[in-house]
Amino acid sequence: MAKPLPEDPFIRDLVLRAQRAQLSRRTMLKGAGVGAAALTLAACSTGAQDKPKPAEDISDTDKTVRWDNWALYLDVDDDGNYPSLEGFEKQTGIKATYTEAVDDNDTYYGKVKDQLKLGQDIGCDVVCLTDWMIARWIRFGYGQELDRTRMPNVESNLVDALKNVDFDPGRKISIPWQGGFAGIAWNKDEIPEGLTSVSDLWDPSLKGRVGVLSEMRDTMGCIMQDLGTQIDGNWGDAEFTAAIDVLQKQVTDGQIRNIKGNSYKEDLVNGDTLAAIVWSGDITQLNAEAGEHWDFAVPDKGGTLWNDNFIVPIGSGHKKNAEDLINYYYDPEVAAMVAAWVNYIPPVKGAKEAMMDLDPELADNQLIFPSDATLANTHLFRTLSAAEEQKYATQFQAILLGA
Repeated sequence: MAKPLPEDPFIRDLVLRAQRAQLSRRTMLKGAGVGAAALTLAACSTGAQDKPKPAEDISDTDKTVRWDNWALYLDVDDDGNYPSLEGFEKQTGIKATYTEAVDDNDTYYGKVKDQLKLGQDIGCDVVCLTDWMIARWIRFGYGQELDRTRMPNVESNLVDALKNVDFDPGRKISIPWQGGFAGIAWNKDEIPEGLTSVSDLWDPSLKGRVGVLSEMRDTMGCIMQDLGTQIDGNWGDAEFTAAIDVLQKQVTDGQIRNIKGNSYKEDLVNGDTLAAIVWSGDITQLNAEAGEHWDFAVPDKGGTLWNDNFIVPIGSGHKKNAEDLINYYYDPEVAAMVAAWVNYIPPVKGAKEAMMDLDPELADNQLIFPSDATLANTHLFRTLSAAEEQKYATQFQAILLGA
């Protein structure tokens, strides 16, 4: 039996609206190209630089907040409004401007890095980026330190596993937004026996019908795990090169048909690819949109685990307002509504219980609310130094550009 609706009238209204809403999701990376490759390499400078100073906070007199995020990464109603964001505005009196400005981590960084270096306002007060890009921002001093005392929901509800990460010990600068897995998916009509490992993708019967992701950490992470390297452990050039050699061979031999960002989903639908390294939430949404034709599994030797995170740019003058927004999205009822749309993992304690009000079936979905056993077989790609990032990105991009 579902729990009673929340007492808070704003949250209750959001829950009711979400119950009537259709599933949606974000569009992630749109594929690699020369421009993205150049941005990746240009951004990896190992040279020292003076860190910029935080902007003066005018939140007390200017009740606005600007949020940049990925496309389709927030609940949207039939009129194009964002119900949860409307609830935030009503609850706090802060006017929010939401922009789907993040095409991918590298291109977004390429647009704002010069302003960040100078400590200038980049046009937003909070943005959601992936772990490794957040690590870069923190390394260069491009994010403001957050006041955790102003975010009681975060203090109470941030899941334990994400409270302390190597790129931001104690979560002083970044707060998780959503997470997910990279693993393997296959067309179960064509491959009824299923797949269990990344090595299964290299079966001769699948030649020319395999896809992999253009996100280095996910594709390389899955291959490295398959070769026996734990990607969150102590590894170096030899282990990465071994995995690059596997990827190069499968591309050269024609086993891999496509290396893409989110558009790989179209290849699964039209049958160009029968199996691929994919993002977990995509397969949930794909089955909802195009019929239950695909299965997803975390590979038996391990998949990747990633998170996108809130960060307040160094030049933002609305840090307090951004902290209020982050705190709001750590209400379990709000977090559950967002998760019902985006189909990724909410980092909020209590969100699973709250999901029972929206969709009990989703509350049991291992891709949204994974068990400890599922999480135990997924790994964060360890944080790379600037030199490693440049070296490994060069090797990976060379294959993408030659594919």
